[in-house]
Amino acid sequence: MTADGVRTGERGRDGARDIAVWDPLVRLVHWTLAIAILTNGLLLDTESEAHEWVGYLALTLVGLRLFWGLIGTGHARFAAFPPLPGRALGHLRGLLSGDRRVHLSHNPLGALMVYNLWLSVIGMGVTGYMMTTVAFFGVDWVKELHEALFNWILVSVALHVAGVVFDSRRTGVNLVRAMLTGRKAIPAGREVE
Repeated sequence: MTADGVRTGERGRDGARDIAVWDPLVRLVHWTLAIAILTNGLLLDTESEAHEWVGYLALTLVGLRLFWGLIGTGHARFAAFPPLPGRALGHLRGLLSGDRRVHLSHNPLGALMVYNLWLSVIGMGVTGYMMTTVAFFGVDWVKELHEALFNWILVSVALHVAGVVFDSRRTGVNLVRAMLTGRKAIPAGREVE
């Protein structure tokens, strides 16, 4: 292992690099938030107290992750994956031209998706809370916005999963494994950004 956390030649792949990327907090927040969203949207009664508390948990997880984006480890910081639409378009052009470069943090399209999901969860939390207040209880547009945001999150999650599958095949890096172990196994000769 090198000083920067890179292991070489693991799993019999000569020249392969195994690089520490996602710290335990990033992974815990990612998987717990996914479970919270699915539990709240698909399993719990939307009128239940449990639904409210799981919603508050999801909002807290996003808040924790945003805080970690300021002070956390290198790949977890916002500077590692800025939400730049121009960069995302450049990345898309690269994909269309066969670029197979590996991004250690989120690729530019993935970065936009992460910010989209965080903002959507915040919107869900705010509208969910609004529905519990005297001023907005029973107000149709708040309930409709809350439901629309959940539907948007479902579409976003489907696109996120499709992007993970596509990028894993494109780069040869198992991104699900990376989000479980915290390490990306980069194939030999693959350019890294």
